[in-house]
Amino acid sequence: MAKNAIFVFVCLLVSTNVICRQKTLIYCFPGQGSDARIFDSIQVDTALFELAFIEYGTPEKRMDMKDFARSLINEIDTLNQYVLLGVSLGGMICAELNETLNPWKTILISSAKNWNELPFRYRFQKTIPLYRLFPKGFLLVGAKIMQPIVEPDRKKNKETFKNMLNKKNAAYMKRTIHLIITWKRTGNTKKIYHIHGDGDHTLPLRKIKNPDFIMENGSHMMTLTRGSEISCILSQILATNFTN
Repeated sequence: MAKNAIFVFVCLLVSTNVICRQKTLIYCFPGQGSDARIFDSIQVDTALFELAFIEYGTPEKRMDMKDFARSLINEIDTLNQYVLLGVSLGGMICAELNETLNPWKTILISSAKNWNELPFRYRFQKTIPLYRLFPKGFLLVGAKIMQPIVEPDRKKNKETFKNMLNKKNAAYMKRTIHLIITWKRTGNTKKIYHIHGDGDHTLPLRKIKNPDFIMENGSHMMTLTRGSEISCILSQILATNFTN
């Protein structure tokens, strides 16, 4: 009798776990100056999806984008259906993982699919790496000064953006700049869904090839500042060929 009870309990436990894992995990990769809070305004169908947030450590010295992306693979459950969702630097990382892994969908917001979509200031420094001449602390201070100037839309969530950037350390900032400037990817072999704003001053729309969705007046910060509209677009993408 006791054995039967244990057997039933184990079956129920396994069954419950299977049901819970039917949700598709959406792995969220934040940008260089942000963290999981950049996704605070994003809403998904919680009966089908669950958001999982990736946290970055400081890249190793001289590490490139591909190596940094691969260092994060252990944080992803690749045995079940999953989605990669990346903002800015996080999208670039997702573009690399999309080539290595087999996600159900990969979605970029305010990002670049490859090196050719980066603006001139990054391309210039690949040839003349001026950033190497500046102390890492200077680069962090520079980011804090320039962010509100380049992307004034941040004022809608000023304290959140300010706090996220303040939590970054100087070594992290310099090494993530290195990741972007030395990025080697020039093309993509697998489908990537790309959402971009025509008011993005950090990664201008004019450099983005064939975005799937263009947000009118959408800034580089629109994942947080216009989350309800982004969520509607995500719903469209996630509803396509849903197989779970």
